[in-house]
Amino acid sequence: MATLELRTVRKSFGPLEIVHGVSLAVADREFMVFVGPSGCGKSTLLRMIAGLEEATSGEIVIDGRVVNELDPKDRDIAMVFQDYALYPHMTVFENMAFSLRYRGFAKAEIRRRVDEAARILEIEPLLARMPRQLSGGQRQRVAMGRAIVRDPKVFLFDEPLSNLDAKLRVQMRTEIKRLRERVAITTVYVTHDQVEAMTLADRIVVLDKGNIQQIGTPEEVYETPATTFVASFIGAPPMNLVPAQITADNIVELPGGARLGIGSELASRLSGARDGAVWCGMRPEHLVWTPDADRSAIIGSAIVVEPLGSDTLVSLDVGGQQLIARVPPRSVRRAGERVALNVAATNIHLFDRTTERRL
Repeated sequence: MATLELRTVRKSFGPLEIVHGVSLAVADREFMVFVGPSGCGKSTLLRMIAGLEEATSGEIVIDGRVVNELDPKDRDIAMVFQDYALYPHMTVFENMAFSLRYRGFAKAEIRRRVDEAARILEIEPLLARMPRQLSGGQRQRVAMGRAIVRDPKVFLFDEPLSNLDAKLRVQMRTEIKRLRERVAITTVYVTHDQVEAMTLADRIVVLDKGNIQQIGTPEEVYETPATTFVASFIGAPPMNLVPAQITADNIVELPGGARLGIGSELASRLSGARDGAVWCGMRPEHLVWTPDADRSAIIGSAIVVEPLGSDTLVSLDVGGQQLIARVPPRSVRRAGERVALNVAATNIHLFDRTTERRL
């Protein structure tokens, strides 16, 4: 097994810098997920780890060894691509065995490794088939099997589920979670899908514009987002962010007139922000529908009502700002209804209006 470390890694294409001095450490057997919007630099980082792109500066260290000058084949990594990259003229067995034959492994060892990987992934009946005879999910399992047989120090996954339909993506997420339990290998997984990140990762690296916004467990990133970007990216629907004002008596004044108390713990961290402008963040599921409005309630007018069966998503106009709330089914039925919401002090997140960092 192995550790992986990036030390101030940068990547430029001509004068354009894509990755801006990223540093992070992946522990032995840790499953780390890079997540962010398209163009944030996550796949470029992965390709630099693999050796498919050259780092402009900085060091890539695998198991204590700087590998910047090593070819991809010498880095002891295995990569699973989003397009499967299977050889169409080879059977499943031959695809999985190819890298071992190339490295000169004995036939008996190749058979043992391929059979073991096929057993883990439950693709034993497919070993004699050609790639064209496989479904998308089966091809992805074969691609993972081809990586497993190499017994690498580090697994790299580049958006492996992006070509699958929604139902199959859910199924393959489950398969990858099962694979993690059976084959505990240091792994870096790239995705733009925050649900994949939340469900698979030991730790998440949230990236934006070539910079790390936050590193943490899924719970840490969801419950204590470090920036407004993380707050608005992680979560479905994302966190509501509205401009607000902190008063001297630790009250958050929202558009529309709602006055929210923030509690002593948060107030103790806001000495520099009192009487200042902030972003107030509230998750849709923390906005609690109430039939009785008091002075602290957030009052709005329903714009769009989306019944989901188990609950309802309501988009509201609150003092000219749009909020989304997740409310009980049938509590709000149509656009134009007056809606009152409460939020607990422990579920209020405040961010500096200038730096957009968590207060």
